[in-house]
Amino acid sequence: MKIQAALRKRWTFVLPAAFITYSLAYLDRANYGFGAAAGLAETLHITGSQSSLLGALFFLGYFIFQIPGAQFARTHSSRWLIFTALITWGSLAALTGVIRTFWLLALDRFLLGIAESVILPAMLLLLTRWFTREERSRANSILILGNPITVLWMSAITGYLIQSFGWQKTFIFEGIPSVAWALAWILLVRDRPADAGWLDADAALALEERLAEEQRSLEPVKSLKQALLRRDVLLLSVQYFCWSLGVYGFVLWLPTIVRQGSSMSMGETGLLSAIPYLASIILMIVVSYLSDKTLRREALVWPFLLLSGIALLGSFLLANRSFPAAFACLVLAGGCMYAPYGPFFAIVPERLPKNVAAEVLALINSSGALGAFAGSYLVGLLQALTGSSRPGFLLMALALICSSFLILALPKTPQRNRAPQN
Repeated sequence: MKIQAALRKRWTFVLPAAFITYSLAYLDRANYGFGAAAGLAETLHITGSQSSLLGALFFLGYFIFQIPGAQFARTHSSRWLIFTALITWGSLAALTGVIRTFWLLALDRFLLGIAESVILPAMLLLLTRWFTREERSRANSILILGNPITVLWMSAITGYLIQSFGWQKTFIFEGIPSVAWALAWILLVRDRPADAGWLDADAALALEERLAEEQRSLEPVKSLKQALLRRDVLLLSVQYFCWSLGVYGFVLWLPTIVRQGSSMSMGETGLLSAIPYLASIILMIVVSYLSDKTLRREALVWPFLLLSGIALLGSFLLANRSFPAAFACLVLAGGCMYAPYGPFFAIVPERLPKNVAAEVLALINSSGALGAFAGSYLVGLLQALTGSSRPGFLLMALALICSSFLILALPKTPQRNRAPQN
């Protein structure tokens, strides 16, 4: 009982720090959509296509350093890597509101992507060192809840900040907290249970023994190349590309689409844009709980992605007929596209051992970055070329439907006996 009580501290020390860090990362990548909706292109005297490119360049930079970042986190330290990234991306995000030249802003967005590229692989690796198989989906979900929760409050607040101060000052205000949080992060977080002063030594030993036992149940993989070329890894990479194309096209261009469809002010647009993320928060919590309760992963991923794609297709069909009906479809789509993140990121540590799991997660997330680049650029470009949100919604819907079918194509993993929970 003493060990169980001590291990509960992980949920109040490690996860809140991880959640806040990922929230700040998501704030500094997703607020670009509000700048675009508030007239960024007009202020900088750039075309709609150039504005779409600025939104997408982040993801090109985000793609490049995923695997090297994961290797550094595995062989050295996730903690110090994330500390450095916090300071770097906070500074670059604030500069987005200062720079006036297109090519300098393009470089800034590209470097911002590089700075943030290490976060998700390093965080997911960190969580595998702190949480067991029966806890991992919930731990992943709490981390990734930083995504919709951030967009929820950001959607509600950023619109009013832009109304009061303009989009450029808003970018500066929202970049500074990441730099300030870096100090709190380095003081609170440790790479392994044995290094944490707040965790009882017996509890730390019991946890690390349990995690080592889980590793022994996995089939060994001798080399990184062998891991990266596995059929399930390649399928997950393509699947996450399609999923991210839908998600990031949705995130970056939802404010613009809502404003055009509803003819509301920026403040009202922000409040309306927050509703899909409220639905996603509720569904993520429910799905991650069910995933850890049943230890079912794939079976709790594909149905939600399919439903999300169908809902986006409904929005595509209703966009020119009824904004309220089309927006209801957006709420359903937004909730369902986020719901399965927890079980999805629990799939890899249950298929691959720790000597390659971080790099495989990085490869999958890199593929997601390419999908995000494609989604943010193509959805914005289609919007600029056609003056309508409908072609972009059709693209996102088809990508999400495709991602659900790819999960169904994954080879089955052998069933293991469920170990007792800590």
